[in-house]
Amino acid sequence: MKAIKLSLLVAVLFSTQINWAQDVQLTKKDSIVVSSWIFGVGFNAVDDAGSEFENVFNFSDNWNAVPFPSRISIGRYFKSGVGLEAVGTYNTYKEGKTIDGQLNTEDIDYYALDLRVNYDLNKILGETGFFDPYVGIGVGYTDANNQGRGTYNASVGFRTWISDRWGLDFSSTGKWTMNSENSTNHIQHAAGAVYRFDIEKGLSAKGLEKLALLEEIEKEQQRVQDSIAAANQAEREARELAERLKREEEAAKLVALEKERLEKENSKRSLIEQEIKALGFVYFDLNSSYLSKKDKELLDKLSEILTDNPTLIIKISSHTDSRGTDKYNLWLSERRLDRTLSYLSEKGVPSDRIQSEAKGEANLTNECNNVTPCSEEKHKQNRRSEFSVVKT
Repeated sequence: MKAIKLSLLVAVLFSTQINWAQDVQLTKKDSIVVSSWIFGVGFNAVDDAGSEFENVFNFSDNWNAVPFPSRISIGRYFKSGVGLEAVGTYNTYKEGKTIDGQLNTEDIDYYALDLRVNYDLNKILGETGFFDPYVGIGVGYTDANNQGRGTYNASVGFRTWISDRWGLDFSSTGKWTMNSENSTNHIQHAAGAVYRFDIEKGLSAKGLEKLALLEEIEKEQQRVQDSIAAANQAEREARELAERLKREEEAAKLVALEKERLEKENSKRSLIEQEIKALGFVYFDLNSSYLSKKDKELLDKLSEILTDNPTLIIKISSHTDSRGTDKYNLWLSERRLDRTLSYLSEKGVPSDRIQSEAKGEANLTNECNNVTPCSEEKHKQNRRSEFSVVKT
């Protein structure tokens, strides 16, 4: 009964935990992109007015841009938050804009190829899944204002993701020339669309918390299941033990009853055997099969014993002494056996209550064989019908 109550209790707890686990299941929102390739196309604007951090938002005088896509990028981003990116840009220094502190008098082409290493700031701030701020450093080559130069670059930007694959990228990059005598430092701003491919996904911080919680729930559910199984096993073992003890008790009772029956039967058999032994044997005269008065009285007592014990079965064997041939003696013992059986039959003893065997001179009771001379009294001991118990 205790095991049943325990099973019911843990079953209720198990059901509650299942409902709880359903409430905290991982969803698509808990999944984030942890590594991918990113391809981008967009626009760029260059501020080469000569004062990098003054009048940054003076679009009309300082910013140069073309009215068509002018930026292309490709990069590989890893689980660590580090990304390697190559960026190619085209632009035009417009006539009338301020370039290196002077008014530009004609349109001049701008080309740049930059390589940079980026780092995803979400690794520090915490993953959002849709907003990825980053910083980057790198080197590049820029041909601007009819001057080629190597540059040291530092970038800051962010990407905002509309889906797992598509998003927008915004960044600003400061470019410091490696040849300060003939060229200037400048700032390049960029905006465009980006596409991710060869994506590998992982779980966000919230997703990892959910996963840890789900694992704990799963362990608890397994513990509950193990408790139910253990309770059921204990109940089953207790039931089997009770059944085994009951069987053993019943078997012990049967053994005791059988022992008692055998003891009674053996006791009864012993008493009957003693009673029949006390009767003695039927003895015959030499060469005779006739029953004397004394023999008949003995057989009368034997029939009474058989009548008093309805299940009793006896065996009568008839014998001769050693004188005469074996064939004659076997015939004579058969005659003596027939006389004995006939008399018992006349007394109402059924034939199926008696087994019989004529033995001739095969079972002598003493040394009086064919070569040993004996007195008549000793020979008479061999001329007999004797009785034994077969079944009580």
